[in-house]
Amino acid sequence: MIKLVDVEKAYESGAGKTWVLRRINLEIKEGDFVTVMGPSGAGKSTLMGIIGMLDGAWKGEYYLLDNPVHKLDNRRRAELHKKYIGFVFQQYHLLDNLTVAENLDLPLSYRDMKKNEREGTVADILDRFQIVGKKALFPSQLSGGQQQIVAVARAVIGKPKVILADEPTGSLHTSQGKMIMDLLKKLNDEGTTIIQVTHNDAWAAYGNRIIQLADGWIVDGNTHVGEVAVANR
Repeated sequence: MIKLVDVEKAYESGAGKTWVLRRINLEIKEGDFVTVMGPSGAGKSTLMGIIGMLDGAWKGEYYLLDNPVHKLDNRRRAELHKKYIGFVFQQYHLLDNLTVAENLDLPLSYRDMKKNEREGTVADILDRFQIVGKKALFPSQLSGGQQQIVAVARAVIGKPKVILADEPTGSLHTSQGKMIMDLLKKLNDEGTTIIQVTHNDAWAAYGNRIIQLADGWIVDGNTHVGEVAVANR
């Protein structure tokens, strides 16, 4: 489903070239639940941005469902993103001038859906995430944890084939975090491919595979869940 071949990214500065990702070779199959782990500065969020087609300044080859992303222009990449990918950002990225319900409706507006169908879908997701009472509020009226819950709901509302979750539980209490992870696991069981970034071993255990990054390199791309707990003893 996703294939990266020798993907690299660097920044140019007065001191020379600083590498963020080096020779990333990665294949993710449809239905995988993959966790990306590593220390701060390892390149985890950068990798997610490239997979999510939010970052176009990189070298190498990237295939999404056999589409050669590296050969596509920005317009076509944006179309693929809207069609196939749901992204949960670490910093929420909710639109401040839209209510919770309007933020949730936004991904549906890109699709060929009738207004009453969109309204029904939004109502269902509000209920599923237990935020019906927040639907008319603006992001500034929500706590950080509530904003993250809305951000996750927005990512999954369009039933994307791939969900990219960059620290999806970072602002949440343990019970809220578990609710989000249980939902991601349920979506994965139903066939959605999940790629998450986390530092939490308990949340990593929800997936089936762990990719370890360090200094921009993949140092282990084949760790299976269960091995992490043993390694950390």
